[in-house]
Amino acid sequence: MTELRSPLSAQLVQWQVRPGDTVRAGDVVVILEAMKMEHEVRAGVSGQVRELFFAAGETVDKGALLMVTQAGAVGAAEPAVQPAPSAPAGGRAAHRADLQRVIDRHAFVDDAARPDAMARRHKLGLRTARENVADLCDAGSFTEYGALAVAAQRRRRSEDDLVRNTPADGMVTGIGSINAELFGPERSRAVVMAYDATVLAGTQGMRNHQKTDRMLGIALKNRLPVVLFAEGGGGRPGDTDMPVVAGLHVGTFASYARLNGRVPVIGIVAGRCFAGNAALLGCSDVIIATRASNIGMGGPAMVEGGGLGVYAPEQIGPSEVQHGNGVIDVLVDDEAQAVAVARRYLGYFQGTVASFAAPDVAALRDVVPENRLRVYDTRAAMAGIADAGSLLELRTGFGLGLHTALARIEGRPVGMLANNPLHLGGAIDADAADKAARFMQLCNAHGLPLVSLVDTPGFMVGPAIEEKAQVRHVSRMFVAAAHLAVPYFSVVLRKGYGLGAMAMTAGGFHEPDFIVSWPTGEFGAMGLEGAVKLGYRKELEAAAPGAERDALYGKLVARQYENGQAMNMAATLEIDAVIDPAQTRAWLARGLASATRGAPPSGAFIDTW
Repeated sequence: MTELRSPLSAQLVQWQVRPGDTVRAGDVVVILEAMKMEHEVRAGVSGQVRELFFAAGETVDKGALLMVTQAGAVGAAEPAVQPAPSAPAGGRAAHRADLQRVIDRHAFVDDAARPDAMARRHKLGLRTARENVADLCDAGSFTEYGALAVAAQRRRRSEDDLVRNTPADGMVTGIGSINAELFGPERSRAVVMAYDATVLAGTQGMRNHQKTDRMLGIALKNRLPVVLFAEGGGGRPGDTDMPVVAGLHVGTFASYARLNGRVPVIGIVAGRCFAGNAALLGCSDVIIATRASNIGMGGPAMVEGGGLGVYAPEQIGPSEVQHGNGVIDVLVDDEAQAVAVARRYLGYFQGTVASFAAPDVAALRDVVPENRLRVYDTRAAMAGIADAGSLLELRTGFGLGLHTALARIEGRPVGMLANNPLHLGGAIDADAADKAARFMQLCNAHGLPLVSLVDTPGFMVGPAIEEKAQVRHVSRMFVAAAHLAVPYFSVVLRKGYGLGAMAMTAGGFHEPDFIVSWPTGEFGAMGLEGAVKLGYRKELEAAAPGAERDALYGKLVARQYENGQAMNMAATLEIDAVIDPAQTRAWLARGLASATRGAPPSGAFIDTW
């Protein structure tokens, strides 16, 4: 005889067998209930049931004898407990009802459930939110959060209507990997959020605010980068299920801004981005936008409501305006390019790549013209120093006196800034200073070393520029540089004059980890011509006007140029070395390998401007 005892204290719910029945080992013979949960008790051996000791409804203690079985071989007779039916031959068993409900419900989340909306979207030449997310994330890596949410409008719309027409409450949120093939699974994880303009015009509903807050909390906790597709409008007045008057208590904007300086935050725009969506976008480290985009703090309805006139959406914040004023960092043709740039941008903050192609460094010897007064494009120098194809310029429409770009040198990511002699001779105006200061903050916050290519006559001067608060704007460069915790290297290509040159070298020539000059370098406390006119005014006035004075002026300028040549600067240790331009990349590679990187100062952040 074999005894079967209770594994716990419980109430006996139902016997599955009777005395005389034949059971096999593993068959369920009795159901017990404890703490509102049912427990199946199975036979330990095969055999015939001889006796049952409790009736349904009775309470049994742990270890109580429940049943006695006479062990033995089970004959041909069918057992008392029937096995579950097998799947039909050549077919597949049907899903359980609860699983099928989940599968059916998720079908309404996919784009395929709304073919008309998708057709309208594609007719505009735009992709859906889910298409963009799928393109951004590595294949199969995206895990969606909050897919079953619907708009908080149950008081005015049926459940079926909400399920069919407000999937995910108009926002796709989740975590995926980006560039895992280059940086591995851990460094590639990112939070991705995409407003769905096909759902209630991409407005911000209460549910998608909740979803956003959830994802931003995860991003902050786990130090995950964030990518936001910010197409759509602002707050949604049609949500009725929440006891809300104005909704100004939501934490989304503060949560998004809190990521500033802690993780890379990327904003992407195609189409229209107004009000609340634009506010989030403006808090991003970088804004990537298509040429057909419009960005504004208020859309047409808000503008008209404020009594400011009637405008079409295309008239508010078009891309050419927002690129020229510095709002847009990278302007692209379409969403496919925007996603490609986002993947590339994020890669600079994910780590070093093992494979790279070196540029033709010998070409650097011919970048600066032999005529010291001839302008040239310093982007040629940037391209000759960085790994081939690794330059990504930022804010190309704004602050034209200075170039800023992310790049790699022997696979290692860096930030590069260079004066632009093609604009104001390379003089630093207010816009260029703002551009440089913010770029320093960006690189410092996320640990990228900085490389500065110097060719400037100094800060821009004159009555007109002072009307633009030049004093405050250019001083941002000194303050930003003083808070850098990343390696900083300076290479003087040609002109290194005055306070502007000092600002380009982190505040002074001995602030960088090294400062070197090409043979074309020339230096002075101010521009040579101005120095001569001020320092030798009496001598010039004493010379006869015309040829005599011009000859004296030329002689004095040539003397100043000779005194301020790079070789003399190196001889007095005001700079560290004069190098062959073709050696610049090697100098920087060695400097990057040897320089230590400190942690960004506590509370470091990146100006939105």
